Amino acid sequence: MSSNSGWSFATALRRDNLQMVGKLVVVAALMFGFAYALVPLYRAVCTALGINVLSLSERNHAVRAEDVKNTQVDRSRSISIEFDANARGPWDFKPAVRHLEVHPGELTTVMYEFKNVQNRTMSAQAIPSYAPKQATPHFNKLECFCFNEYTLAPGESKQWPVVFVIDPKLPKDVKTITLSYTFFEVAGKKAAQAPVKALPGAGA
Repeated sequence: MSSNSGWSFATALRRDNLQMVGKLVVVAALMFGFAYALVPLYRAVCTALGINVLSLSERNHAVRAEDVKNTQVDRSRSISIEFDANARGPWDFKPAVRHLEVHPGELTTVMYEFKNVQNRTMSAQAIPSYAPKQATPHFNKLECFCFNEYTLAPGESKQWPVVFVIDPKLPKDVKTITLSYTFFEVAGKKAAQAPVKALPGAGA
């Protein structure tokens, strides 16, 4: 093979490689742009359909008062429940109590306090998380402010309830559960009022 042929082959190979790299860069940019555009598109579709996706899974796992009445309280066990609150923004958000001892099957109510310390109206949403993870399907809520988005006026304060019961089927090795909420601002919506109602057998 002549030197000219070798040079031509190397040049063609280099050109093909550059073209391939260019195509990959374009594909990566398109994928990034598509993923970025999905966020507002997803929220817009859900808003149009009246679906609060952030709370949908929580709603699906909510229990009824009738189901709790038929649940036997296991007084031979006590579960330590830790309450945590995180605010993604300049506002005050905290639980009224930080710790409770509860029996599996026992109906319990805990209040969370929120204050909009800004000089503007804002809408916010709370998203819960649980630790350890295996406790998640056993932490059943009857009422929770995390089911909805809420709008608060400047300086407005609210107290919202979390009414829950720990499933007696919770694994025996789980002694402590941490319920953590993260409160963050979302696109403004019409104000919703969190229902605060006394349920039979509920206690702080």
